[in-house]
Amino acid sequence: MNVLLIGSGGREHALAWKIAASPMLTRLFAAPGNPGIAAEAECVPLSMDDHEAIAAFCRDKSIDLVVVGPEAPLVAGLGDRLREAGIRVFGGSAAAARLEGSKGFTKDLCARYGIPTAAYGRFSDAAAAKAYVREHGAPIVVKADGLAAGKGVAVAMTLDEALSAIDACFEGSFGAAGAEVVVEEFLEGEEASFFCLCDGTTALPFGSAQDHKRVGDGDTGPNTGGMGAYSPAPVMTPAMVERTMKEIVEPTMRGMAEMGCPFSGVLFAGLMISEAGPKLIEYNVRFGDPECQVLMMRLKDDILVLMQAAADGQLAHMSVRWRDEVALTVVMAAKGYPGTPDRGSVIRGIDAAAAEGVEIFHAGTALNDGQLVANGGRVLNVTATGRSVAEAQRKAYAAVARIDWPEGFCRRDIGWRAVAREKAGA
Repeated sequence: MNVLLIGSGGREHALAWKIAASPMLTRLFAAPGNPGIAAEAECVPLSMDDHEAIAAFCRDKSIDLVVVGPEAPLVAGLGDRLREAGIRVFGGSAAAARLEGSKGFTKDLCARYGIPTAAYGRFSDAAAAKAYVREHGAPIVVKADGLAAGKGVAVAMTLDEALSAIDACFEGSFGAAGAEVVVEEFLEGEEASFFCLCDGTTALPFGSAQDHKRVGDGDTGPNTGGMGAYSPAPVMTPAMVERTMKEIVEPTMRGMAEMGCPFSGVLFAGLMISEAGPKLIEYNVRFGDPECQVLMMRLKDDILVLMQAAADGQLAHMSVRWRDEVALTVVMAAKGYPGTPDRGSVIRGIDAAAAEGVEIFHAGTALNDGQLVANGGRVLNVTATGRSVAEAQRKAYAAVARIDWPEGFCRRDIGWRAVAREKAGA
């Protein structure tokens, strides 16, 4: 098979690494890719926004499957354009991608199909949103409706924080994404990321993980795109997975099909787990980043076989097997992140770190005169496996210590809740 992978981040490097291991693969291309992906694929300078150029490339290179990594091209309709051209795609249509592209759409879907989620209101003007916040009080959650690169959510612990978050949305901090605002009930419990591969009819459970959104140790500071993750998430017991499928995923699949936009690709449910069971926080329509990195490390099966089955509507005949170990990834970010990151600093010691028995996925790197440099906010994902979270954590941080990058930083406690849980159960 000839495969084109769309994207340039750590998630896409992990996908390229896993796809490259498939016996089914003939050639792997990546657009635009990054220096890490270049070790697994032939990188091509195609813009993710230029759908016509991508379709022409697929025809020219006889591409059998396009794997779309990020959400923005899906929301913009890349999957639709490629399918019109007769090209198979792993990724949803623009109509189905509204599950991530519009938080209000997803909340309305939950209300219509009885899917457990937080109580909410949708607003297109600041005054009405502020009145709702004043009526319900804090803590409360304020979300920009559209795509905001993981940064359009404010968990407001005070009324003033909530009002400021509403102003930020309507004053343009998140561009068009903040033209509408969703205000939600604050949920308490333990968060988990749960994934399914979908083909429009069947949803196949595809593992769990726990992300660390806050920039600082102990889950402090502002939200980021994710500072690290581990898999599996202990809170997602077999019973909880069964409930999540029955109460959340399956009604979503039925609802989307009834609405004329059946969902295919990756359905990523951000969950809050409490004593009452699972509630949906939000949906994403692609693999999480950095959750994808730990899922790919644990996956026993050929990812290309599974992606092809999703694209062809054949997931009812598939199963997924996992390695009996934990995977953990630590995100190394450039100073300034999650604000404006410093770019261009030289990174050394990658080979020495890899010698610790880990995989290092490039998220925001570039080559400058033959030197590896930082070219984004989240720059590297140092990913390890172990028999326990504690073992995987030790291996990952041993590798981090061998990377020579004074201008970078990372959290030092990825997996801390799970490690504490392991100690308590020892």
